[in-house]
Amino acid sequence: MNAVEREPARILVVDDDEAHAEALADALEMDGYRCDVADGGASGVERMRTSTYDAVLTDLVMTDRSGLDVLKESKQLLPDAVVLLITGHASVETAVDAMRHGAEDYLPKPVNISELRAKLTKAIEKVRLRADNQELMRQNQELRRQLDKRFGFEGILGHSPQMLRVFEVLGQVAPTAATVLILGESGTGKELVAAAVHQNSPRAGQNFVAVNCAAMSEGLIESELFGHKKGAFTGAVADKEGRIAFADGGTLFLDEVGDMPLPTQAKLLRVLETREVMQVGGNEARKVDIRLVAATNRDLREMVAAGEFREDLLFRLQVVTVNLPPLRDRAGDVPLLIDHFVSHFREAHGRPVTGVTPEARALLVRHDWPGNVRELRNAIENMVLLARGDTMTVDDVPESILGASSRTGHSGGMELAGRSLAEVERALIASNLELMEGNRQQTAQVLGMGERTLYRKIKEYGL
Repeated sequence: MNAVEREPARILVVDDDEAHAEALADALEMDGYRCDVADGGASGVERMRTSTYDAVLTDLVMTDRSGLDVLKESKQLLPDAVVLLITGHASVETAVDAMRHGAEDYLPKPVNISELRAKLTKAIEKVRLRADNQELMRQNQELRRQLDKRFGFEGILGHSPQMLRVFEVLGQVAPTAATVLILGESGTGKELVAAAVHQNSPRAGQNFVAVNCAAMSEGLIESELFGHKKGAFTGAVADKEGRIAFADGGTLFLDEVGDMPLPTQAKLLRVLETREVMQVGGNEARKVDIRLVAATNRDLREMVAAGEFREDLLFRLQVVTVNLPPLRDRAGDVPLLIDHFVSHFREAHGRPVTGVTPEARALLVRHDWPGNVRELRNAIENMVLLARGDTMTVDDVPESILGASSRTGHSGGMELAGRSLAEVERALIASNLELMEGNRQQTAQVLGMGERTLYRKIKEYGL
C-alpha cells in the first residue's frame, strides 16, 4: 500500500488520568490519527495483547503499572511500534532510563500539543519507513523466488503461457545430454536459450562455444568447426584447433544451422555419429564429447524437401525442439521486458530514468515488434539515452515505432463515436486484459490506474 492509500496511524494513549488521556486523544484525532484510550498501565497492556498500534503514548507514573512496564511489554507485544513517554517528573535520569529500554522519546507535563504532534509525526514516519523497507525486502525475496519459479533461466524473461511452456521444456531437458533444436524468428533470443541450456546443465563449468553458420563461407566454416593442419590450404600457416574440439566437454551452439552448406552438414553428421573430429588436411581423428544445441529461423523441413538440408542431420538435431514465440504473440510479456531493459540501461549508461508513462507503455505494448525482443531492447536503449526527463513519455518513443503505430491505425479495437464513457471504459479495460492475458498488474500499469481501482472496475463491469 503506498503512502496515499495508507490507513490512518493507530495510537494507544495510556494514562490513569482519564481526562488528560481523552484530551490528548481528541487532539491527535483532529490530525487524522485513530486513537484508543487505556485508563492505566494494566489496561494498556491488555489493549496491546488484542490490538495492533503504530505508536504508544504512555504516562510514566501510574498507580497500577508504570510507563516503563508498559514500554517493556510493548517491545514484546508490539515490536514494530514506537513508544513515547509522558512524565511530570522529568529528569535526565528518567529520560536516559526510558531511552535505554527502547523509548523513542519523552515529553514533560504539561504536554505541549505542537511538540507532541511533531515528535509523533517523526516517530510514525520512522515506523512506516521501517515497515516499507521490510516490505520491500520481502517483495524482492518473493520476486527472486517467482523469477526462479516462473522464469527459470537468467536473461530469459516472460510469464505468458507460451514462455512458461518454453521454461518447462528447458527445465526438463537442460540437465540431460540431449541435443536441442531451437526454432524462432530473428531476435527472439535463441542464443540466450542455448546459453541457458548450457548453464543449467552438468557441463556449465566447461566451454560454451557459439558458431554463426550464416556468417561464414563453406571453406571458412569447415576450418572454424573442424580446425586445420598447417599447409592444408593457402593461408594455413599453422595448425588450428577447431570449435568442436574447443567445445570438448562442453556445449557447441550452431546458430542459423539452416545456412550451413551441404558438404559441411555431411561432415558434421559424421562427427555426431562417431564422436570424433578430424582437422582439415589431417589424418588422425580426435575423440570429442560435446553437447550440440542448434538454432534456426528457417523451416528445415521445407529445406529438406527442397534438397537444401540433410534429412538425416535434421533427425539428429531435433531430439528435443524448442519453439520460441514471436513477441507479437506474447504481448503480455512486453511490460516485464520494458521494465527489465529500462533498469538495465539506466545502470549501464548512468541515466536518471525512473520509468515509462502509461501512454508510452501502452504504445509500446501495442507495437507488433517485427524484430522481436532485440528490436524492443534497442528501442528502450534509445529511449533511455535520449529521454528528455526522468520519466520517458510518448515523445521519447523512436519515430520508427510511432510511424508504425500510425500506419497500422492502432485504436484498441474501439469506435468511440456514439458510445457512452462507461462503454468505452469497459471496452478499453477488456481489450487490455485480453492483451495482457489476464494479468491485472500489467493491465493496471498500461492503463495508468491503481490495481485496486482496476479490480473495482472489473467487478463493476462484470469482466
